Amino acid sequence: MDVRRITINIAGRVYPLNVPAAEEETLRKVGKQIENMIKDFEQNFDVRDKQDALAMCALKLGTNAEVVSLQYEKSIHSTNERLTQINQSLNEIGK
Repeated sequence: MDVRRITINIAGRVYPLNVPAAEEETLRKVGKQIENMIKDFEQNFDVRDKQDALAMCALKLGTNAEVVSLQYEKSIHSTNERLTQINQSLNEIGK
């Protein structure tokens, strides 16, 4: 596996990471997204320091992840129900 050493700058701090080459672009995009979120929070809310902005980012990203997870579960459940209906229809035809 090709591993690369990269640095990500978040909230004025540099984080060195060893990442699989396939994940490098994603990690850089996420780092940039976090930086943009921090700037947005600092401009639009009463943010006293970077720690507050980072906490707000964590809450927003955690909420987004939970929403995506719930949508995924709902989609899987819906697909399973539809497959069950199709299977029942096929069983009826086969009788």
